[in-house]
Amino acid sequence: MGCVAYSVFMRFVLGFDGGGTKTDCVLMDENQQILARALGGPSNPMRVGFGGALASVCVAGRAAIRAANLTTAQIAVLCAGLAGASHPESEMKMQKLLLQEFPASAVHVCTDLDLTLEAAGDGPTVVLIMGTGSAAVGRDGDGKILRVGGHGPLLSDEGSAYDIGRIAAMQAMREFDRTQVNSALGTRVLKERGVADWPEFLSRANAIPDDVFPRIFSVVAAAAETGDIAARQILQVAAKELAMLVRDLVQRLQFTEQRFSIVRSGGMVGRSSYFDQQVDAYLREVVPRGEFAGLALPPAEAAARIALRLLPALNEAGN
Repeated sequence: MGCVAYSVFMRFVLGFDGGGTKTDCVLMDENQQILARALGGPSNPMRVGFGGALASVCVAGRAAIRAANLTTAQIAVLCAGLAGASHPESEMKMQKLLLQEFPASAVHVCTDLDLTLEAAGDGPTVVLIMGTGSAAVGRDGDGKILRVGGHGPLLSDEGSAYDIGRIAAMQAMREFDRTQVNSALGTRVLKERGVADWPEFLSRANAIPDDVFPRIFSVVAAAAETGDIAARQILQVAAKELAMLVRDLVQRLQFTEQRFSIVRSGGMVGRSSYFDQQVDAYLREVVPRGEFAGLALPPAEAAARIALRLLPALNEAGN
């Protein structure tokens, strides 16, 4: 790759969209031109720890900086929207860690939900997150923002990839305990994880559940497409759980008469036509005034644009 020259007066920002599976990064200049994109590992500090989250963000950020032939000292602002950063303590800790790695940059930490809502565009909107975890976040016509769910796999994340994987494995293992024969879905689960039996599966699941359960979603989705009854039943329950998140949020936002947009976002979207159809059907049933829409831009790009909006504050601080 040839050397690219930039004006010494040009400023650059990094935007990150981090979740339980991967971290997307966008490097943008102040003219909103995207100069590089990069990927890192999972960066939800509640799942992989603060050290793991920091490492994933740094890997993605430095890869983007190298791709654009820049240095970390040239990054004016960094905006990291991370799942698991909704609590003030987590946000402040991640901000402190990122400031140590990017000392020349202003650092803003928010949640992945904030990014997705930003990426959805203007107006009354509800975003349903369908990924490793699950949540719903919404904004009313006055700009008030509320959220439902997204509290982690122990007490929340219903209908998520993690939840679907856990339920599928539990049902398959229970069937084996009852009959000593693996069901079709159980056989698929063991094969996907590359293990010979359920004791080996349990050992892996107990050691690294975030690496085991979310990956099973793809197995369940593929089985549902072939008509597997057990897989379809699991996805039906998950779709209803996700729709209930949206219903509860719509009630809190008091969208009683007005129209509003519903945006589905996350790694589960588009993986199974059967699952997508189930989610849409339940959403139409519980929130009939919602109108389906897509994201106006990728969340990592939304993070970069948030970072750009912070540049004027840097100018004022410098003066």
